[in-house]
Amino acid sequence: MLKKVVILFPIFVANILFSCGQPSKYFTHHGYTQGTIYKITYESPTGVSFDAEIKRLLIHFSNSLSTYIPNSLISRVNQNDPTVRADRYFKTVFQKSVEINQASGGAFDITIAPIVNFWGFGFTSDKPDTDQRKIDSLLQFVGMNKVRMEGDRIIKDDPGVMLDVNAIAKGYSVDVVGDFLAKKGCKNYMVDIGGEVLAKGYNASGRLWTIWVDRPADNALPGEACQALIQVQNKALATSGNYRRFFEIDGVKYAHSINVKTGYPAKTNLLSVTIIAFDCMTADAWATACMVSGLEKSIELIQANPELDALLIYSDEQGNYQVYITESLQKYTINCE
Repeated sequence: MLKKVVILFPIFVANILFSCGQPSKYFTHHGYTQGTIYKITYESPTGVSFDAEIKRLLIHFSNSLSTYIPNSLISRVNQNDPTVRADRYFKTVFQKSVEINQASGGAFDITIAPIVNFWGFGFTSDKPDTDQRKIDSLLQFVGMNKVRMEGDRIIKDDPGVMLDVNAIAKGYSVDVVGDFLAKKGCKNYMVDIGGEVLAKGYNASGRLWTIWVDRPADNALPGEACQALIQVQNKALATSGNYRRFFEIDGVKYAHSINVKTGYPAKTNLLSVTIIAFDCMTADAWATACMVSGLEKSIELIQANPELDALLIYSDEQGNYQVYITESLQKYTINCE
């Protein structure tokens, strides 16, 4: 989900750095990766642009984890290439996926690829279908217990098992770029890839970064309507929602958040989940896990993981928008209404 960064809150800091006699300088770099757009703003301590290096880094990342690149590492895993070996990107995502799968009671599961493709939301051109028999036949390939890592080898119990890391990889790519900028000496930056965000320090005006969260409305374009503005410092933010990616069959709406137990899109009054965490990979995965889990279960999961903050937007019985927000996040949030 795409969001735009806006500047609010009159918080000013002395923010001028010098290195080797050259003043620091802010740069903003735009591009396209993983099927979405990105915007990266950073203060270079030496006044030198890192845009070209960031672009190469994201290409290298996509060649590992993008299911839309036929010869990427993960595509070769899904094609059962016996020569494929996991790189550090794959290993990191896999380990985090196992962790959140267990913590979410199975709601987050990267083996969901066959079902996601079946519903037309994945990396194949499958036409959406609702045949229960077909869904049941695919569910036999779903489950994190059906795949494991042995060193740098990916072991699947059945060749029909396929992986889809799109619900975590985009957030991880944000962290990868953030780590790169930090190693370059950058203390102030904001990395936004497809709406998943990592913000450190301050923007060029000396203010904390503030993130726009869209009001969920069917087929709304990013930035059309604001639900909330969240002030972020040294944390990451990710949002998942069911109001953009969906289709209708015989008047029934099917959204892209799939319940791994039933094989059907999750039916819930939860419209949008925004998670704030210390890293974007964690925020991204938990946002998906909560969308699948529904409102009540999501609140339980968030309360059981105090390192997370959350803004949940849902509809009540009358169809009105309602908001659940964790207590520690309230003072950093402005409701746009």
